[in-house]
Amino acid sequence: MTLLDAQVHTKYKVCGVSGEGNARRRLLDMGFTPECTLYVAGVAPMGGTVLVGLRGFMVALREDAASLIDIEAVR
Repeated sequence: MTLLDAQVHTKYKVCGVSGEGNARRRLLDMGFTPECTLYVAGVAPMGGTVLVGLRGFMVALREDAASLIDIEAVR
């Protein structure tokens, strides 16, 4: 499952970041590293962005970036 498929108000664990080049590197530099826990705080009503909390800060990601982050639900 990718971050784009995540449900709001749910915690997830990052499994990996796909893609190549600058997009992948940028996501890794922002802290979306394997085993990192994140919280999906919101999704724009008409799509477009996903609001994510991780490592003590909030990040708004566009759909194309969110689709590169592989996640699994934290139990």
